[in-house]
Amino acid sequence: MSVGQTISHTGTADRRRGRILRYTLSERIHHWLAGLTYLYCLITGLAFWSPYLFWMADIVGGGPSARFWHPWMGVGFTLATVWLFVIWQRDMEITDTDRAWQRASEHYIRNEDEKLPPVGRFNWGQKVFFWVMLWGALLLLLSGLGLWFVESIPPWLRFVSITVHVTAALVTIGAFIIHVYMGTAMVRGSFSAMVTGEVTPEWARHHHRVWYEKIAKDNPERR
Repeated sequence: MSVGQTISHTGTADRRRGRILRYTLSERIHHWLAGLTYLYCLITGLAFWSPYLFWMADIVGGGPSARFWHPWMGVGFTLATVWLFVIWQRDMEITDTDRAWQRASEHYIRNEDEKLPPVGRFNWGQKVFFWVMLWGALLLLLSGLGLWFVESIPPWLRFVSITVHVTAALVTIGAFIIHVYMGTAMVRGSFSAMVTGEVTPEWARHHHRVWYEKIAKDNPERR
């Protein structure tokens, strides 16, 4: 395969600029749609959850506006996340390599990346985050439908919907906070990669060596 062709949807090497395509335009669009719609639901959901947090509704235009848009944004978040599943399904399969990385994850926490087993396009932590958000999105949608039409369901189902919705929300909020921290402060270059779609060969070699070696094998100029 020559320079300029794509490997597994990504991995295009630009010899002139020394960059590698990590995320396609479609991947970036759906990632940001999922992220922004989730952020809206997070803000408005917390506002509805506690009167002490209702001031957060003012950030997005006030209570009535938040009440109207919260469920629609939830639908949008679910659709964007499911579309990412369609795109990344194979990339997100957890392998024996990922399990070895997970067993050595204390080195990742200590910023000792050189002691970690090499991984593919996504590491174990990224894959776990993806599955948490996917299943969380589905649970939030199903339970949210009950709360959207709360007067049309029996009392016991209201209780189940509230319990599931709050539990799924808290789990995904925790995962979301970790994801944002890792992508901005912990792993430099991750945020810009999701903006421009590109990384340097050095970044790819350091963080995702197996993925990089596939690119380098088909594009010897990138070594």
